[in-house]
Amino acid sequence: MTYLPPQVDIDDNAALTVDDLAAMLTRMAEIRALEDEIQRAFTQNLVRGSTHLCTGQEACVVGACAALREDGDPGDAMVCTYRGHGAVVAMGAPLDRSFAEVLGRSSGLCRGKGGSMHLTDTSVGAYGSFAIVGAHLPIAVGLGLAAKHTGSRAVALCFFGDGSTNIGAFHESLNLAAIWKLPVVFFCENNLYGEYSAIRTTTPIERLSDRAAAYAMPGVQVDGNDVVAVRAITGVAVRRARAGEGPTLIEALTYRHRGHSRTDPATYRPAGELETWKEYDPIGRLDRLLLRRGISEQAVEEIHAAARASVTSAVAAATAHDEPGIELLVEDVYA
Repeated sequence: MTYLPPQVDIDDNAALTVDDLAAMLTRMAEIRALEDEIQRAFTQNLVRGSTHLCTGQEACVVGACAALREDGDPGDAMVCTYRGHGAVVAMGAPLDRSFAEVLGRSSGLCRGKGGSMHLTDTSVGAYGSFAIVGAHLPIAVGLGLAAKHTGSRAVALCFFGDGSTNIGAFHESLNLAAIWKLPVVFFCENNLYGEYSAIRTTTPIERLSDRAAAYAMPGVQVDGNDVVAVRAITGVAVRRARAGEGPTLIEALTYRHRGHSRTDPATYRPAGELETWKEYDPIGRLDRLLLRRGISEQAVEEIHAAARASVTSAVAAATAHDEPGIELLVEDVYA
């Protein structure tokens, strides 16, 4: 099975302005820098529990969330996996409160009670990252049902990994969304590994998007390290959903640069695989597209420098706050 994206350089898209591209690069660079800081904090024993980084997969969340925002509705919603820091930030959650939540600080998105695997910010439509594999797919269906019931134009965007496509909740969710023509975009980030297992050892088909045919919905595969392609493909799915034409399954081929979680060295990967995929790094590819658009190398570096500065400032703000007080233990408890 061949899982490499089809090309190294991103195809241009005249519909996107230089400002559009620069905005996506800024967000991708911020997510990359934030994940680097989270890893550093983890090695310093500042992060409780586990943490899962999306380094290398930034184009998936930034491109898809940008498409959702192009013709947005106030009720638009996004749900994601425990590898969800990037998705929540891509929806617009503030960097400082996101980092504070990972550290378990009182200024965090969930006041420090959710941690790395449960970032949530409903003010920007980020309805949660979920620690149980596939548990959020039925929730995305519920968000889509709510939008249809109220007659809004809202769409639910649901990120999940390739491993989720082999569990019952995936099939049940796609089936129900298709039957009711719900406005849900199912977005599979296929990074080749379900935790520590290569997809070829767990899944008998090469294109996960082919599973859409069983539920009479469009299924498309896209280069998940090409943020322009991701934005375009997701835009088509979002417009279908808003028009009442039902759900779409998108399979984005991508790759995580780090192990599954925490200190996983990812020794299960074949020699040279990581190095090969780094040639397809989504941030470097967008850098090159901007250069081809006539942006100077200095201007591109300034985007990166500004992103790093934003994250540095966010880290300082987050670490200045205390951990939540014991009185919060009995707040937000309903039964």
